[in-house]
Amino acid sequence: MIATTPCCKAQCFVLTGGPGAGKTTVLAALEKTGYAVMPEVAREIIREQVAAGGDGVPWRNMPLYTQLMQVRTIAAFYDAPPAGACFYDRGIPDVICHTRLNQLPEDAMLHTAAGLLRYNRRVFLFPPWEAIYHTDTERKQTFAEAVRTYEVLRQVYQAYDYELVEVPKGAVEERVAFVISRISSC
Repeated sequence: MIATTPCCKAQCFVLTGGPGAGKTTVLAALEKTGYAVMPEVAREIIREQVAAGGDGVPWRNMPLYTQLMQVRTIAAFYDAPPAGACFYDRGIPDVICHTRLNQLPEDAMLHTAAGLLRYNRRVFLFPPWEAIYHTDTERKQTFAEAVRTYEVLRQVYQAYDYELVEVPKGAVEERVAFVISRISSC
């Protein structure tokens, strides 16, 4: 159930970008530093569906996968710890991006959620980086699709009035330090 009044989690920051840009690696490093992190819902769904032999994976049933992603991403918004900075591996606007990239109908509830359930206005955007990009059992997109995802994510987050901060390419430690330095001024 979505709140009917705006809810802002000012200490919750989203890390987003196309697949394979280094978000999850940076999140793992942030977690080792002591920050709370919320894992990427999409990967959890794929792992669960594959293990159960379910159809809710993008290569079998994209509408079902998208529905699961929408419900779980909205639920994850409420799961953040009550105090201290927290980092999300993707946010509600990422699901809107997903629907657009896959030419699926955009659910009004999803737009309502993106408008009412707000993370910190500062969102960290990871640019496509071909040197580190690779596919795996859960990530099957091409690098060109990763670039397109990045572009649509930029548009969607800007449409919802988030301030995008592009994370420079570099060593994991440098990227972590960059993110931490940018949350201290929020």
